[in-house]
Amino acid sequence: MKTKVLLAKLAKRFPKKYAKMNHDFVGLMAGKLPEEVHKILLCLDFDEEVFPLALEYKPDLILTHHPFIFGPKSKVLKSDTVKAALYEKVLDNNLVIYSMHTNFDTGKGGMNDALSEALGLKDVYAPEDEIMMRIGYLEKEMEVEEFARYAKKRLNVDYGLLIAKGNKMIKKVGIIGGGGSRDFIVARNEGADIYISGDVPHHVRRGVVTLGYNYLDLPHEIEKIFMPQMKKLLLEMDDTLDIYIVDHEELPKVI
Repeated sequence: MKTKVLLAKLAKRFPKKYAKMNHDFVGLMAGKLPEEVHKILLCLDFDEEVFPLALEYKPDLILTHHPFIFGPKSKVLKSDTVKAALYEKVLDNNLVIYSMHTNFDTGKGGMNDALSEALGLKDVYAPEDEIMMRIGYLEKEMEVEEFARYAKKRLNVDYGLLIAKGNKMIKKVGIIGGGGSRDFIVARNEGADIYISGDVPHHVRRGVVTLGYNYLDLPHEIEKIFMPQMKKLLLEMDDTLDIYIVDHEELPKVI
């Protein structure tokens, strides 16, 4: 498939303007785009663990969710010697890295739509105040702790942190995968019974408690759904693509 055609189709669904709204860094991170793409490697993060697998697989394009370089390239490579060394190895081996982050989170059929579908939510919509968020309804309401266990299982993680200070029964759910904890107030204002996101700091937890709300903090790794979702979308564009998924990130051990 022509690389320009592939990226144009992705850009139509996940435009870079969504990333700019979040002061994000997406697009070509390293290397020179080839004329055609036949083999694609998908991963959440490209790092030293993925590098030898990329050398073995020899993809035409490495597509990551989290930006390989987050920030101005010259500034990042100057301050992060480990990243700079890996960047040089990427160039020396003619690898090409392209990242789709908050534009994928926001766009139709992307991260938060995939997470909503995994939860079985119905009548899903994005609120005007935070178009990355998805809010939808369970087929039947659940008690809050029952729902937390259900969500943990459906989003394929081993643990979660529940603040249960709001409604005892859950029907309407808000979610942003990854680190969207500060937007809990939007979900609350939309009438969601609980909000799901990750990486919640102490002062946000206190805000949830003070406002008498429900919050389920699930690990950032629920975003692993990026790989199967992106593979599905890519194969819809060209079913001859050879796509290799690298799922190498493990959850921390709970002690």
